[in-house]
Amino acid sequence: MNGMDTWKTGIKRRLKYYYFRLIRLRGSARELALGATFGIFAGMLPIIPFQIIVALALSFFFKASKITAIAGTLISNPVTIYPIYKYCYILGSFILGFDRKLGLIGRISDAIHGGEYVSAAITILNGGSLVIAAFLLGGIILGIIFAIPSYVSFFYLFKQFISWRKSKKLSRYGKI
Repeated sequence: MNGMDTWKTGIKRRLKYYYFRLIRLRGSARELALGATFGIFAGMLPIIPFQIIVALALSFFFKASKITAIAGTLISNPVTIYPIYKYCYILGSFILGFDRKLGLIGRISDAIHGGEYVSAAITILNGGSLVIAAFLLGGIILGIIFAIPSYVSFFYLFKQFISWRKSKKLSRYGKI
């Protein structure tokens, strides 16, 4: 086998693994959807190293799925982090009523893409209390804006998924 076949086999195995993990996901549609929603909400907050902690805390408090909460935080990833932070800052600074300096967003984005999360956090903190407040306020508002429709979507999706899983299980054991 050459390197390409090994690579393809590795991807197939990984996809199969995640498929089985998804199939075995437990909880009601409400718990699963609420967990994903908390993850998306936390993923919109400009607190990159602590997003999972916030999502898990909300999930524990509201008895939601911890696994889907962690998965929901993946909404902020190297591809989406720049627009999320940019719009968090723009929205927060607009609401607080001060001039926004988008050059700050570029420095933060460069630090994040370089894997220097501490440097990105320091850049935000060095911006002063108004910059921190703008990021947090914008993140909370964007989190709410994205969380509400995502709950409805995920609730329907998980409800369908649970129904499909039950019908598959019943047909497998000859009850249908």
